[in-house]
Amino acid sequence: MRVLDGLALLAAATALASTLALEARFHLMRRQVLNADGAALEKLGRHLIVGYSNLDELHALIGRRAIAGVFLSAANVHGLSADDVRRQIGAMQAIRRDQHLPQLWIAADQEGGDVSRLSPPLPRPPRIADILARHPDRADGIAAVRQSAREQGRALADLGVDLNFAPVVDLDRGLVNPGDRYTRIHQRAISNDPDLVTAAAGAYCDGLYEAGVQCTLKHFPGLGRVAADTHLTGANLDVSPSELAQSDWVPFRALMARPDALTMLGHVTLTALDRERPVSFSGAAVAGLLRGDWHYGGILITDDFSMGAVYLSREGLADAAVAAINAGVDLVLVSFDTDQFYTVMHRLLAADREGRLQPQALRQSDERLSRATATLPEPSVSR
Repeated sequence: MRVLDGLALLAAATALASTLALEARFHLMRRQVLNADGAALEKLGRHLIVGYSNLDELHALIGRRAIAGVFLSAANVHGLSADDVRRQIGAMQAIRRDQHLPQLWIAADQEGGDVSRLSPPLPRPPRIADILARHPDRADGIAAVRQSAREQGRALADLGVDLNFAPVVDLDRGLVNPGDRYTRIHQRAISNDPDLVTAAAGAYCDGLYEAGVQCTLKHFPGLGRVAADTHLTGANLDVSPSELAQSDWVPFRALMARPDALTMLGHVTLTALDRERPVSFSGAAVAGLLRGDWHYGGILITDDFSMGAVYLSREGLADAAVAAINAGVDLVLVSFDTDQFYTVMHRLLAADREGRLQPQALRQSDERLSRATATLPEPSVSR
């Protein structure tokens, strides 16, 4: 028993030492990021959008010009009034104005229905599919989607939100997996009809744009055929590009031409192009297909890099961020765990010093981001 007690004590001591070492490493990394050269932080920070749990910490990142935008989660607005949220966003943007920098992207995940992270304090908008179901005439349904999006956009813009992570343009393949805890595309998709999805999603983007809010087409290359939940693990899309081009990619190809729309890259692996990396940081998918074959010159933003498909990948989220930017991604989203921002930025700073970030990729991305900020009209409501 004494031997067993000693082994148990040794194991506990080892675990504690390991935890303390990891904690010390994180705090060192955090200090190095916050004390990094300001020009380097600004250069790389314009490619990162982050979530937050502490406003003071967020203000410090904004003050250091270390981020391009902020993602508002349900936790950030819990218990707050619309006026409270408006004041908080105003304080963030005031820091940017004092720095004579463009406004931060202020992003929300306000699809409608269950995925309405800012409701409350905002009213919960209906799902696009539910709006269409209430209107037997297709033209009436499309018009109703646009009107609903316009109202939703005004509510978002009134808070200070200028980017919405919607609409979902993945096709509804009726795929239901009990192990899918978070993605649940069959509950969020508009339809299984590519033409209807294109028309409704386009009307939705029109309505948001009229209120001064940009839309986001998600989640390329389409998650409707994917059973696994990329929040938790990696997932493959084993479908040929030619087949996807006739169905799942129809809405993307049609709507990505819009200058006001961003495109969100999912973390599924498109095995026909790249068996090693998810689309969100795959050179074959981004540089080869989207930037190359499709000649897409709009903004590409990743889904949250804190998700399991990235975090547990061979690269891990830090090297995945390097790969994403080199491939032609403009904005890397780190929305769930703020601590992971430091992991990503620390690796980006090192990669930039070591010449592992491609100057041409950064320059082209900066040009796209500058064009994108110029396309957003002044909101029609007071902020």
